[in-house]
Amino acid sequence: MRDGLEVLEERGFVKQCTDLEALRNRLHTEEVTFYCGFDPTHSSLHAGHLIPLFAMAHLARAGHRAIALVGGGTARIGDPSGKTEMRQMLSVEEIKSNAQSIREQISRFIDFKKGKAILEDNAKWLANLNYIDFLRDIGRHFSVNRMLSYETYKARLETGLTFIEFNYQLLQAYDFLVLFKKYGCRLQIGGDDQWGNIVAGMDLIRRVEGEEAYGLTFPLVTRADGKKMGKTEEGALFLNSNFTTAYEFYQYWRNVPDQDVERFLLLYTFLPVEEIGKLGKLKDKEINFAKEKLAFEITKIVHGEEKANNAREAAKAAFDRSQAEGNRSAIPYVTVSGTALSEGISAIELFTKTPLCSSNSEARRLINQGGAYINEKKITDINERIDSSWLEDDELLLRAGKKRYFRVIVEV
Repeated sequence: MRDGLEVLEERGFVKQCTDLEALRNRLHTEEVTFYCGFDPTHSSLHAGHLIPLFAMAHLARAGHRAIALVGGGTARIGDPSGKTEMRQMLSVEEIKSNAQSIREQISRFIDFKKGKAILEDNAKWLANLNYIDFLRDIGRHFSVNRMLSYETYKARLETGLTFIEFNYQLLQAYDFLVLFKKYGCRLQIGGDDQWGNIVAGMDLIRRVEGEEAYGLTFPLVTRADGKKMGKTEEGALFLNSNFTTAYEFYQYWRNVPDQDVERFLLLYTFLPVEEIGKLGKLKDKEINFAKEKLAFEITKIVHGEEKANNAREAAKAAFDRSQAEGNRSAIPYVTVSGTALSEGISAIELFTKTPLCSSNSEARRLINQGGAYINEKKITDINERIDSSWLEDDELLLRAGKKRYFRVIVEV
């Protein structure tokens, strides 16, 4: 069996490692317990969490023991990594509710039912810590000078770093120590912005227990077109369909730049590398097949096969109205009253009722630039009024640009 690290390297997950060869030898010769943390600062994980989730799954599939650590304790502080200002403080009740929601999402990648993988919440050991004892037993192992040398803290010193945030690294390092003592956890994985926190935990284990531990980070994923990864016109690409529908999720991956397809297939699916290599060689119109494969595979993992199939069929129907009726049902929609439509609604108002345009000025700009369509008819007049005569099968299909669709359904 492959050691898991080879899989991660082959698929592009590895950015930094504290001791690559030592970790490789250990992964190759024994079952290693590893962990990755997820702070429940929202009720849903988002696209940025997919890399650690897939990495955890690959290591677990290689025979190693995964610990998914929900940060019910650290979320009360807020990780300053990658932030220019302090995170919004959440209530304990909000954090607990969020933690429950993201546990389900993590379980789509890691199987906790068979008893090998572990789901933990650091609130168990952080919430009731005695502060004086913690400073004496744990804080004494940390050098303020060294902490300030890490990029996370250096960057925040320019905009203002609160004392509560300065404690975050100590708490995350303590998590690693607790998991080492409780489960023999020797490896922490995470995004590259977590490097300083991970190294701090590894050093703490060495100082307190005299044992070796390891850290592994993943690269920041960027898109070839310069757009921020996992961001849509409406905001973050969430894994919960209450915030990003399965159709919108599918469409995001279906519309990634051609240059990103092979790399994203490696990172965001479990397809064999050999198959991905063949898909990556497709060119011109044939590359769309590879994009559909990418979109379907990742939507199937996050939302289930049924919703992935519905999203795929809806996407096809949006482009080809000759498809069987009902296929477009997965395209998200808003409703308007039949009375309002019979009286006429301006095209600008209609587009702003949907997430396609966030304001009247954006809708006006979309029309002026020739990117607004209703039932495949281009809207060229910003004063165009839409009434019941525009209906096809009791609905309107709005399109912004080439690939963004939304339905408007008449409510009787």
